[in-house]
Amino acid sequence: MALGLEESLRLTVAALMQATGESQRMVAEALGLTQTQVSRRQSGAAAWQLDDVDALAAHYGVRPLDLLDGPTKACEALPADRLRATVQRKGAGR
Repeated sequence: MALGLEESLRLTVAALMQATGESQRMVAEALGLTQTQVSRRQSGAAAWQLDDVDALAAHYGVRPLDLLDGPTKACEALPADRLRATVQRKGAGR
Protein backbone atom coordinates (compact mmCIF):
# COMPACT_ATOMS: atom_id res chain seq x y z
CA MET A 1 0.00 0.00 0.00
CA ALA A 2 1.40 3.37 -1.02
CA LEU A 3 1.92 6.08 1.56
CA GLY A 4 -0.10 9.26 1.39
CA LEU A 5 1.70 12.51 0.63
CA GLU A 6 1.46 13.79 4.22
CA GLU A 7 2.90 10.60 5.71
CA SER A 8 5.62 10.53 3.07
CA LEU A 9 6.57 14.13 3.88
CA ARG A 10 6.72 13.35 7.62
CA LEU A 11 9.03 10.41 6.90
CA THR A 12 11.11 12.58 4.58
CA VAL A 13 11.56 15.31 7.20
CA ALA A 14 12.51 12.68 9.78
CA ALA A 15 15.07 11.18 7.38
CA LEU A 16 16.55 14.60 6.61
CA MET A 17 16.78 15.42 10.30
CA GLN A 18 18.59 12.12 10.86
CA ALA A 19 20.93 12.64 7.90
CA THR A 20 21.86 16.15 9.00
CA GLY A 21 21.84 15.53 12.74
CA GLU A 22 19.26 18.24 13.30
CA SER A 23 16.71 18.31 16.09
CA GLN A 24 13.11 19.46 15.79
CA ARG A 25 14.16 22.62 17.59
CA MET A 26 16.81 23.36 14.96
CA VAL A 27 14.35 22.78 12.11
CA ALA A 28 11.78 24.93 13.88
CA GLU A 29 14.22 27.82 14.23
CA ALA A 30 15.15 27.59 10.55
CA LEU A 31 11.48 27.67 9.52
CA GLY A 32 10.35 30.35 11.96
CA LEU A 33 8.19 27.87 13.87
CA THR A 34 8.21 26.60 17.41
CA GLN A 35 9.48 23.13 18.30
CA THR A 36 5.90 22.27 19.30
CA GLN A 37 4.63 23.22 15.84
CA VAL A 38 7.23 20.99 14.18
CA SER A 39 6.42 18.18 16.62
CA ARG A 40 2.71 18.44 15.81
CA ARG A 41 3.45 18.33 12.08
CA GLN A 42 5.76 15.36 12.50
CA SER A 43 3.27 13.43 14.63
CA GLY A 44 0.41 14.05 12.22
CA ALA A 45 -1.57 16.15 14.69
CA ALA A 46 -1.14 19.08 12.26
CA ALA A 47 -0.36 19.06 8.56
CA TRP A 48 2.72 20.43 6.86
CA GLN A 49 1.66 23.33 4.63
CA LEU A 50 2.85 24.11 1.10
CA ASP A 51 4.76 27.13 2.42
CA ASP A 52 6.49 24.76 4.86
CA VAL A 53 7.60 22.57 1.94
CA ASP A 54 9.21 25.58 0.26
CA ALA A 55 10.90 26.59 3.53
CA LEU A 56 12.09 23.03 4.22
CA ALA A 57 13.51 22.75 0.69
CA ALA A 58 15.38 26.03 1.06
CA HIS A 59 16.68 25.01 4.50
CA TYR A 60 17.99 21.66 3.29
CA GLY A 61 19.23 22.94 -0.08
CA VAL A 62 17.01 20.65 -2.14
CA ARG A 63 14.13 21.18 -4.56
CA PRO A 64 10.58 21.09 -3.14
CA LEU A 65 9.85 18.16 -5.46
CA ASP A 66 12.75 16.24 -3.88
CA LEU A 67 10.90 16.46 -0.56
CA LEU A 68 7.70 15.20 -2.11
CA ASP A 69 9.50 12.34 -3.86
CA GLY A 70 10.18 10.58 -0.58
CA PRO A 71 12.94 10.12 1.99
CA THR A 72 15.43 8.34 -0.26
CA LYS A 73 15.31 10.92 -3.05
CA ALA A 74 15.42 13.82 -0.60
CA CYS A 75 18.45 12.44 1.25
CA GLU A 76 20.22 11.71 -2.04
CA ALA A 77 19.61 15.33 -3.08
CA LEU A 78 21.14 16.78 0.11
CA PRO A 79 24.31 18.77 -0.55
CA ALA A 80 27.33 16.93 0.87
CA ASP A 81 28.09 19.75 3.30
CA ARG A 82 24.65 19.29 4.93
CA LEU A 83 25.31 15.67 5.92
CA ARG A 84 26.37 15.15 9.50
CA ALA A 85 29.98 14.13 10.00
CA THR A 86 29.28 10.46 10.79
CA VAL A 87 27.37 10.02 7.54
CA GLN A 88 30.13 11.75 5.56
CA ARG A 89 32.81 9.50 7.10
CA LYS A 90 30.90 6.32 6.25
CA GLY A 91 30.72 7.32 2.58
CA ALA A 92 34.29 8.63 2.38
CA GLY A 93 35.80 5.25 1.51
CA ARG A 94 33.68 4.74 -1.60
